[in-house]
Amino acid sequence: MQVLPTATELRAALAGQTGTALVATMGNLHAGHVSLVELAKQHGQPVVASIFVNPLQFGAGEDFERYPRTLEADCEKLAAAGCAFVFAPDVAEMYPVPQTFTVQPPEALANDLCGAFRPGHFSGVATVVLKLFNLVQPRVAVFGSKDFQQLFVIRELVRQFNLPIEILASDTLREADGLAMSSRNAYLGASERIQATALQHELAAIAAAVQAGERDFAALTATAARRLKMAGWRVDYVALRDAATLQAPSADSARLVVLAAAWLGKTRLIDNIEMALGNPP
Repeated sequence: MQVLPTATELRAALAGQTGTALVATMGNLHAGHVSLVELAKQHGQPVVASIFVNPLQFGAGEDFERYPRTLEADCEKLAAAGCAFVFAPDVAEMYPVPQTFTVQPPEALANDLCGAFRPGHFSGVATVVLKLFNLVQPRVAVFGSKDFQQLFVIRELVRQFNLPIEILASDTLREADGLAMSSRNAYLGASERIQATALQHELAAIAAAVQAGERDFAALTATAARRLKMAGWRVDYVALRDAATLQAPSADSARLVVLAAAWLGKTRLIDNIEMALGNPP
């Protein structure tokens, strides 16, 4: 496996490749990231993993400075998973001049759900992903489903800019107790780690109620948010949406997704569960 810190080295290594698969990460990798590489290998070769903590997607007061940088350990995991190349640029390499040209998702999407609490976040995500797509020129790119809104933004980016890239979504990997795997789980204290499973439990309860026929979505999400708050969480949102549009469910909705973001102490956790109406989640 080659570790490539510059765009020039990356382009030279990939010259002539037509079936490349990309896995874009911010590092501090866990088993969920490794599963993205495993899926990528099934759909494209060579597999390129990027490791870059993107400052454009962090807002004021967020955890850009303390976000874990674990390049050596990450590379060991990627090599073991069969990754061919790791693109590991620094900020100056990715942004050699101030990034005044950016991708701006529509306000209704960029300022909804997580975007309502993280202004500019999805513009930062879309901009860096477009830059990575331009550098790597992948045929396939794999992203996790845990950040459902981010996945939606990236799919729309590809569709609306007519990019010849297939976006594959990997299922959310979970710990044995149901907590969605996340690099930020490392921020949780011992007691918080035990409490953290409540987020998934609340989403699962909503999904079960919907599939049992409950259609008062506002009441379901409000009840879940209230229970989390009573347990000491600071809730950003709990929401039910059409999985295909990320809009409010309608009579035509075939699949729904229940999403949440909430703070446990100083750690912001997100999760979601998709469901086909009438079928188990």
